[in-house]
Parts: sequence; C-alpha cells; structure tokens
Amino acid sequence: MNGLQLLERLLYPNRMSDSKRLLKATRSRVIVITGATSGIGKQLAFELSDLPVTLILTGRNAEELLSFKARNECEETKIHIHVADLRDPEQLEGFTSFLCEFTDGIDYFINNAGLSIHRPVLSSLDRAHDFERTMAINYFAPVKILLRILPLLIKRKGHIINVSTINVLLSPMKHWAAYQASKAAFDTWLRSAAPELKEQGVSVSTIYLSLVRTPMIKPTKAYAKMPAMSTEQAAHEILRLMYTRKRLATPWWLFWKGGIR
Repeated sequence: MNGLQLLERLLYPNRMSDSKRLLKATRSRVIVITGATSGIGKQLAFELSDLPVTLILTGRNAEELLSFKARNECEETKIHIHVADLRDPEQLEGFTSFLCEFTDGIDYFINNAGLSIHRPVLSSLDRAHDFERTMAINYFAPVKILLRILPLLIKRKGHIINVSTINVLLSPMKHWAAYQASKAAFDTWLRSAAPELKEQGVSVSTIYLSLVRTPMIKPTKAYAKMPAMSTEQAAHEILRLMYTRKRLATPWWLFWKGGIR
C-alpha cells in the first residue's frame, strides 16, 4: 500500500450503509436521480437497483441508460429512463414534463448532475459560455425541476438530497470561479427554501463531498495524485442520508460536529 492509498484510507474510511434501514426507508418508493449515467449517480443507481423501488434515471448517455435498464430491471425494481442534457432548456422541459407523469408522487429527488470547470478568469475573457453552462446545470436545472415537482414531493412527504461540494463551505479558490459560484447558488437557494419545504413535510439534505474519483475530475491532471473517495464510498454516504434524513453531511475532518460520522 502506497502513501496515497494510506492517506485515502485515513481521510475516507469505508462505511457501508445499513441495508435494513435502507430497505425500510425505500421500499416501494419512487426515486429520481439526475446524472445517472456516470460517476456517483451511476453507482448510486446500481446500489439501489437491488431494492424493491421505482428508479427514474436521467443522463446524457442513451446507451448507458438503456444498458442499465436492461441489466437491472426486474419484477420488484422498476426503472424508467429519460435521456436529456439538462443544460438544454427544451430537454430540461421534456424531463420535467416526464416527471410530472408520475402523478402518485415522488419520494426522493437526488440532485447529482453537475459540471466542473477549472479555468482562470483571465483565460475566460472570451468564454462567457463557461459561466452560462455551469449555471445552467448546477443551478437553473435543479431549481426548475423542483419548481415543477414540488407538489409531487409534498404529496409523498418526500426528500430532496443535493450532492454538493465542500468548496461551497470553504473560502473561494482561484481558477474555480465558474464552478464554485454555480454550486453555491443552488446551495443557498435550497437552504433558503428548506424551512418552507419542512412546513410541507418535505425533508432537505445536502452532502458536501470532497474529491471523488469520477470522469468529471479527469481533465484536472493534478487530481490524479491527490487523495479521493471512490464512487462507491460516495454512493453509500448518500444512501445513509436516505434513511437518516440528516440536514447535512460533510467529511469527518471538515467539521467535527455535523459531519459524516
């Protein structure tokens, strides 16, 4: 075991979710996962596919969605798929309309889709679209989805889980302006809406993850030598939130109180 592996074991100890509590919390529930064709979302869908649930999965990769449905759908596990790039207004509208067809209600909305951009502001002078793209997927997409499906979540006393980043809780870092601003925007929106939603019986949880080894981090070469969680570890932390309904979760080393413990 090398030094990087030792550090990862210290920072990100393996913690499996409680299968009995998870089953009790999710049996016969309707669960929406965005960004389900890659990384954390794909792993989370896989972990849930063994349970008697209804999964509604969206992502940009049609082949991945079709393959996942073919491999994992069974009598007890129903899987509905919808191919969409949620940055595109028309495709986003198509997805929200698809969700509204589930008139009996939605139990879980897991906001996982996201876009990360690591670029200096001075290298973005002619790239305003970088900021538009990150805001489109990291902020406007989840806001617009929730505005459409809140009645369905209220109907089932549902649970919103936002997959966020610890960057939101830390001082802003250079070269991450587009990413941090867009993630912070939705974090603030959701925390502001949470008291209203609680009055309607809807729970809100946010998990602030540090580095996770997903395809999204590959363009940043420096991350290859930095300690990171696996997608399986990240998925199990989200599964824990599904039955604990804690307001927030962070790595143990970020906050001694209120962290992932």
